[in-house]
Amino acid sequence: MVTNILVTGATGNVGQEVVRLLSLQELPVTAAVRNPIEAAKSFGSNVRCILFDFTNPDTFADAFAGINKLFLVRPPAIANIHKITPALNAAKRAGVEEIVFLSIIGADKNRIVPHYKIERAIEQLNISAIFLRCSFFMQNLNTTHREDIRLRDRLFMPAGNGRTSFIDVRDIAAVAVKILTEVPDKSKGELSRNRAYDLTGTVALTYYEVASIFTTVLGRQIQYTNSSIPIFVWQMLRQGFSWQFVLVMVGIYTTARYGLADLVTSNVHQLLEHIPISMQQYVEDYRQCWLCLQPIAVG
Repeated sequence: MVTNILVTGATGNVGQEVVRLLSLQELPVTAAVRNPIEAAKSFGSNVRCILFDFTNPDTFADAFAGINKLFLVRPPAIANIHKITPALNAAKRAGVEEIVFLSIIGADKNRIVPHYKIERAIEQLNISAIFLRCSFFMQNLNTTHREDIRLRDRLFMPAGNGRTSFIDVRDIAAVAVKILTEVPDKSKGELSRNRAYDLTGTVALTYYEVASIFTTVLGRQIQYTNSSIPIFVWQMLRQGFSWQFVLVMVGIYTTARYGLADLVTSNVHQLLEHIPISMQQYVEDYRQCWLCLQPIAVG
């Protein structure tokens, strides 16, 4: 049977890489996006792009038609689980047999984060589910925090002295593709595959150590400001981020601040049979993102 895979969040950090890897393997992959015409220009002819919006049920039927596996990414702007469950129910009705959900470490115990409720909602569907519970994405540093590093030479987050087991989204995507393309071994009773993997890098770093790596690679001093939570919230809102997004970020950084983000596992190494990408390698690979000839003063 041909496996048809739908990827939500297909233009985001992880989703885009998942689509790219599936496309390289010439596997049937559909990118669920808000603007199919623009997405098609980026993905090329090997990727089918279709209109999909979690808040618009009229887009569900066409998106899920003929799909048997779903790579699910929560839209950053949606924290209310009730805006996501209609799509999940539609996926099951359409015949989706398996959901691989991009979750976060500790989601099974942290009832505050929306990922906890999404995991519970998926379990209630009674279909195969795999939760990829990931540590903090390295790529948040070249997206959400890019301008602070590029223009102000600082890592600005309220993570205290806590350690974080950062992971590169390229490793996450590779794990997701491996799982999405697996064929269950019926002789081993692998028909029901409800699993969860904690995905991390090989070491937990403080943000002071991360700043030191940036300083070495970029050749200029990058400082970790160790912001307070109120100041972080005020600055992020001032930069135009939504309340919902900022609160999720506060939750993640508070986890690090209290020493709850330092878990290191060997799951990536075992699944991919190679050592996870290091912070040093990540910064070197993305170095161009933070180059700035004339940094501005911190305001």
